[in-house]
Amino acid sequence: MHPLTELTVPEGSVAIHWFEQSSYAIKDSQGTTVFIDPYFPHERPTERFIHDQPPVDEAELPVDFVLLTHDHLDHTHAETLRRVLQASPAAIFAGPVESIARVIGEVGVAGEQTMTLQVGDAVMLGTMEVHVVYAKLPGGDPSAGIKPPDVTHLGYVVRAGERILYFTGDPMNNFAEQEELVHAVAMHRPEIGFMTTHPTEGEFPFFAGCVSMAEQIGLRHVVPAHRSCFVKRDYDPQVWAGHFRPGGPQPIIIPHNSHILYDGSGAR
Repeated sequence: MHPLTELTVPEGSVAIHWFEQSSYAIKDSQGTTVFIDPYFPHERPTERFIHDQPPVDEAELPVDFVLLTHDHLDHTHAETLRRVLQASPAAIFAGPVESIARVIGEVGVAGEQTMTLQVGDAVMLGTMEVHVVYAKLPGGDPSAGIKPPDVTHLGYVVRAGERILYFTGDPMNNFAEQEELVHAVAMHRPEIGFMTTHPTEGEFPFFAGCVSMAEQIGLRHVVPAHRSCFVKRDYDPQVWAGHFRPGGPQPIIIPHNSHILYDGSGAR
C-alpha cells in the first residue's frame, strides 16, 4: 500500500503528499483522505515528461474525496480519474462546473457522487472544511492585458483539524495586485500555501509575485507547485526559495513524490 494509507496522522497535524505538478493527497488525524488535482498519466514520452513512471498506483491509495481546481488536462485528467474511481468507487468528486461535467461525461461518475463548487461556498469533505475562492478573476484584468480565462479557475482553503491550508490552483499572474482575490483567501487565515508559480511563464505569478502573494495573504510557510513533471515547464525550487525574505513566509520544498507532516510550525 501507499505510505500515506498506513500513516497515522497525529492530532494537530495534517499529512500532505505531493506527487508532482499540482497533484496532492492530504490526510487528517481522523483519517479523511482527499486527492487534489490528481494527474498520473501512464503514457510518458521522455521528451515531454521528467519522470518515466507515474508517481502512484491509484489502487494503493484509496481516497474519500477528489477536489479539482479547474478543467485543464493536468488538473482534471479523465484517464487518472477513471482509475481513482475504480480504486475508490464511493469517492465524492468536487470542483467547478466544467470539471464536474467532464467527471460525469467522460469518467462515468454518478451525478450524486459529485459536488459542483462556486466561489463563496463552504463545504465539508468528511472531516475537512473547504472554502472556495477564485484563482483567476472570471473577467481577467484588461488593464494588465490579462484575458478572461477559458474555464473557471478555483482555489481552496482547507481546514484539516487545527491546520489551515491554501491550494492556489493556477492563479492569475498579478494575483497579488487583486485586493479582492487576496482578501478572499486571507480572511480564512491559512498557515501554509501550495502555490503555482514560474519564473518566465506569464500565466502564473513570477517568483517575486509569488512572494508578494504569500506575504499579503499572511502565510507562515509556502510550498512551490506546478513543477517536476513537464520537461519544458520545470523550474529550480531553490532559486524560487531564494526570493523569500527573513521574517516573512518561509519556503518548504517537498521532494518529488513524498509527504510532510505539517503542524503549523514547520514540516517533518
